[in-house]
Amino acid sequence: MKTILIVDDHPDIRNLVRVLLDRHYTIFEADNGVSALELVRRHHPALVVLDVMMPGEIDGLQALKIIKDDPELADIYVIMVTARGQVSDFEFATSLGADAYFIKPFSPLKLVNKIRSVVPA
Repeated sequence: MKTILIVDDHPDIRNLVRVLLDRHYTIFEADNGVSALELVRRHHPALVVLDVMMPGEIDGLQALKIIKDDPELADIYVIMVTARGQVSDFEFATSLGADAYFIKPFSPLKLVNKIRSVVPA
């Protein structure tokens, strides 16, 4: 099974996405940027669902930049999920390498359809 990493500091968001995907993918979860990067390096997931605003040393945008700047990780598809809905937020995330951008509250069905289109089960 292909691997997906879900990164969000809200457990309810992680649980929702996991429940929708776990029959078809191996799912790992992290609640902060540091843990996310450790799991990315260890498991090299096919896709990361990454929250922007998280507490700790590394937020989602910093984690995105680290992933996309690393030649060994840059091929990982990253979907940003965030409450930040300004055009400038989207443009900044895209400039760092975000492959897709969903604004909270997001449609779980649209997110799952996007994931399945990128990483077929």
